[in-house]
Amino acid sequence: MNVIDLHCDTASLLLERNEVLKKNSLKVDIERLQKGEALAQFFAMYIDSKKVESSFEYCVTMLDNFKEELAVNSNTISLCQNYDDLMLAQEEHKIGAFLTIEEGEAIEGDIEKLRYFKKQGISLMTITWNYENALGYSNFEWKDQYKGLKKKGFEVVEEMNTLKMLIDVSHLSDAGFEDVVAHSKAPVVATHSNSRAMTPHPRNLSDKMLKTLANKGGITGINFFNNFLVEGELKDKLQISTLDEMLRHIKHIRDVAGIEVLGLGSDFDGIPNPVEIEDCSQMFKLSDALLSNGFSTDEVEKIFYGNSLRVIKDVL
Repeated sequence: MNVIDLHCDTASLLLERNEVLKKNSLKVDIERLQKGEALAQFFAMYIDSKKVESSFEYCVTMLDNFKEELAVNSNTISLCQNYDDLMLAQEEHKIGAFLTIEEGEAIEGDIEKLRYFKKQGISLMTITWNYENALGYSNFEWKDQYKGLKKKGFEVVEEMNTLKMLIDVSHLSDAGFEDVVAHSKAPVVATHSNSRAMTPHPRNLSDKMLKTLANKGGITGINFFNNFLVEGELKDKLQISTLDEMLRHIKHIRDVAGIEVLGLGSDFDGIPNPVEIEDCSQMFKLSDALLSNGFSTDEVEKIFYGNSLRVIKDVL
């Protein structure tokens, strides 16, 4: 079954560890994406702004490095910025690669830098990561959940709509989420967030937020990080993320907000714990589990790629 995964951190590890995209020691590479029937993979330029001198410069370096990898492997993977690009890649039997930024501080509060990244192939940006930035506040902890977008954040939402970029509300405070959804003229996405009712972590989405996201035409990508999946306390940081836990979240989100709001956002190469789906070649384990638990083929196809494809077509 075709797969669109809305989030992985592979690009940052390629740079940090001097790995390559075709075949590597990570969870995502071209060979495994092919084996896993990937239609498209969203590759995040992840930045920890407290560990770099300039978030913008570091993002540019990472982006340049990743685009070199795409060029080397242009016979099997293609940079995509919209629905038509992805359909062409599919016709050519290539994987579609969508490039994203995980940490709005990459633009350093400068709209011109946002426009620069759009021209360089970035199709989506996460407004915040785990820290407050020039755009808004993080949901890393509960304390900032009631703080909304800053003035520059509203400007960025408007400009991303104009540029036809996807706005990612994973990592954004609850109030920031509400501001984005209220002010964006296009559907928004939470690329890698689960259900807060199932696992009460501030990074997950409440039932109200899931319904709001669905009403906006957006989607949330199921995240494989154990901390966002488990029922109760983690036994240890390396507790395996299981298919049963994923099913628990998927069933709840479907029941609360409908099948149309569900997608996949593995967070491969950004999470430390083992996963029952060991890497991107094994997504079939989840589709098999869903089909065995009462989901129809049509529903599974929507989760695996159909809903994401709709949003790509609607926004990009």
